[in-house]
Amino acid sequence: MQLTITKPDDWHLHLRDGDAMKAVLPDTARRFARAIVMPNLRPPVTTTAAAGAYRDRVLAALPAGSSFLPLMTLYLTDNTRPQEIRAAKSSGFVYAVKYYPAGATTNSDAGVTDIRKCFDAFEFMAEVGMPLLIHGETIDQDVDVFDREKVFIERTLIALVQRFPRLKIVVVHITTANAVKFVLSAPDTVGATITAHHLLLNRNDIFFGGIRPHHYCLPVLKREEHRLALVQAATSGNPKFFLGTDSAPHARYTKEAGCGCAGIYTAHGGIELYAEAFEAAGTLDKLEGFAAFFGADFYRLPRNRERITLSKKAWLVPEELRYGADTLVPLRSGASIDWRIA
Repeated sequence: MQLTITKPDDWHLHLRDGDAMKAVLPDTARRFARAIVMPNLRPPVTTTAAAGAYRDRVLAALPAGSSFLPLMTLYLTDNTRPQEIRAAKSSGFVYAVKYYPAGATTNSDAGVTDIRKCFDAFEFMAEVGMPLLIHGETIDQDVDVFDREKVFIERTLIALVQRFPRLKIVVVHITTANAVKFVLSAPDTVGATITAHHLLLNRNDIFFGGIRPHHYCLPVLKREEHRLALVQAATSGNPKFFLGTDSAPHARYTKEAGCGCAGIYTAHGGIELYAEAFEAAGTLDKLEGFAAFFGADFYRLPRNRERITLSKKAWLVPEELRYGADTLVPLRSGASIDWRIA
């Protein structure tokens, strides 16, 4: 069996930097035409100048002949000012601003401590048409980790959409039926990305045969009922939902540690894993829209013209991959993925 589709885009990607970036970038460049590149480096990418320099490093690290295009983002802080948003919008290479609640995930220590401090920036972003990408979890320590997305929607996100009705918002890597319901009920200014791992795994997979640190991500995997809701949303053909891998490489030793970090590496099977999920749902005909059309339309960018072909032919994922001077463990390590790029 073969499936030919328009070459997809990845609307949520972590590339890291330096030798680590050089190790993982070819996986994405082979499968995707463009990607929204996350700004949570150390130090974070908080200015247009820093985003431009990071973009130059990504382009310099691309394999020869690659046409992959990185779409850069700014890291929102309590102190992001409208003039920086203006510079980003006029740059031609910054496409969004990313909101991390302080301490919510990897390299988010410099994130927002009080969302009200960002209202001036949001007002200006709405005015100039700069999308806001939201990691939608509360950081309140009294909230159960499995409820943090739900509570963030109830306490923060509903009011934010009401206060800034013109602001384009992407709720990234949604993980719950609650988030699906919210996005469906929100105006057309609100969309969401869904990862392959949240379509394929539930929270039992973190504990299968013992603690599985390479299945730990944030937002954390949820119950099966939530996975099924995500599958229904992704395969529905609704343009509010589109592909964002949230592929997040980490060195093996940082995952297999006393305080292991969050993130799952999926770029090695960035489109193939989605094909598995859509095939399992009996909706392979809906994959092209989700992977190649809806995100581009939301960002008001032209759809890609290049096409790729996927073959139903299983391949074995290596136990580990090179990651600069270290190694990383990819999703399906030592097991197979059912689809491959022809």
